[in-house]
Amino acid sequence: MMEIHISPHLKELVPNLKVGIIQYEHIEVGESPQMIRGRLQTFQESLFFDLEDKPVTDVEGISAWRQIFKQVGTDPNRYRPSVEAIYRRIQKQNFLSSIHSAVDLNNFFSMQYEIPIGIYDTTKIKGDIEIRIGQSSDEYMAINGRVISMKDKMLSSDETGAFGSPYVDSERTAVTTDTKHAIQIVYLNPSLQEDSCKNLLASLGAMFTQVHGGSAKSFLVM
Repeated sequence: MMEIHISPHLKELVPNLKVGIIQYEHIEVGESPQMIRGRLQTFQESLFFDLEDKPVTDVEGISAWRQIFKQVGTDPNRYRPSVEAIYRRIQKQNFLSSIHSAVDLNNFFSMQYEIPIGIYDTTKIKGDIEIRIGQSSDEYMAINGRVISMKDKMLSSDETGAFGSPYVDSERTAVTTDTKHAIQIVYLNPSLQEDSCKNLLASLGAMFTQVHGGSAKSFLVM
């Protein structure tokens, strides 16, 4: 059973940090059902109109995560929380297209709750997970095809090294249509109360397994 913890240094810098974990077993990932693709498109169209009169940085969840980036030493104007990057794409009407059911739902949840969320294939993770701040030696090939330095950025790492972040995730642990076991790391809004966090995680897990089958188990790491 893998253990997941937040490093003492990160806790010191962001005392109210709450991270949700959802572990999925025996899921089936494939092409997104029409319902998911339709909801993804409709939600983005709705957001596009909302953002016509509102700066992205005024969105509550995005503002909260920009503040966390500052607290850990990341310049949010240069390295944006993943959810902010999505919102900025939508603001330019550069909507996300369907990739597969797991990524599509992950993006939908991220947009809906205004938070960064990562999803990873657990068979590609070695040993326990630590959520910490990157050192100068931390880097990886990201899902955008670029090698990213993770120095002074919040990241998740296993025995092999860094693999995920509320900034951008790695190719190494990416979920594919072959994935049967996955883990979602949900970077919660620190203002959310503990009970609300647990309810949110349970709701995400239920929606995900409704589409993918299998089972979900969730817990909070603080």
